Amino acid sequence: MDTIKQDEAILTIDIGGSHIKATILNAAGELKQDYRKVVTPSPATPETVLEAIHALVKDFPAYDKISVGFPGYVRNGIVFTAPNLSNPNWKNIDLGQRISNSLQKPVRLVNDADQLGLGVASGKGFELVVTLGTGFGTAVLMDGYLLPHLELAHHPISKGRDYDEYVGNKALEKDGDEKWNKRIGKIIEILKTVFNYDRLYICGGNADKISFKLDQNISIATNKDGIKGGARLWLLEERYHITTNLPVLAPAHS
Repeated sequence: MDTIKQDEAILTIDIGGSHIKATILNAAGELKQDYRKVVTPSPATPETVLEAIHALVKDFPAYDKISVGFPGYVRNGIVFTAPNLSNPNWKNIDLGQRISNSLQKPVRLVNDADQLGLGVASGKGFELVVTLGTGFGTAVLMDGYLLPHLELAHHPISKGRDYDEYVGNKALEKDGDEKWNKRIGKIIEILKTVFNYDRLYICGGNADKISFKLDQNISIATNKDGIKGGARLWLLEERYHITTNLPVLAPAHS
């Protein structure tokens, strides 16, 4: 078990298909400095992403722990898939350990939607968080506890297309706002039926393009709302008095 003390600072990194962003939080999840970002390298290999992170945070003030959100399937600090980051390069990559070794601080690495979901969810009831950006991310929580991650984005939804292809950035740019909004409406109806959630949060860079009225139990949340997830990753054991199976990846010293 490893939690955070009130005076500790958490470097929080969000790796995205278009940008890599970082900031520093206090234990309450409050920003201690503004976000900084760099363009996600192309090709986005483990090596180039690690180099970009190192360059991005080199002038940051001191921090004690690191939280990382990654756009793919992550388990025990290992990346298994990265559909929006040159996918062939990201199979069984120990990215959490590599970041820990590079920056010499303990790291927790989870899916990016899971990290954001921890930040925006109220902690009451069955809650679903989706992100609309380069792709389609999801996080599922019960009473604030992060449930095992589902890569719903890669479930087929229409004519052999998965959610990423159906409502991701490329689809929005190709088909326009009106058709994209109809597709989002269809997805919400599916999510209602499949999950029967108490509350749905919609986040991500394209969330503000939704033009239709949402149900009372659906709300738009910003990425800034979700930033608290970087701190909450280190508070789960303290909050629930359980083992989360989220490993703390300690740096290997040379």
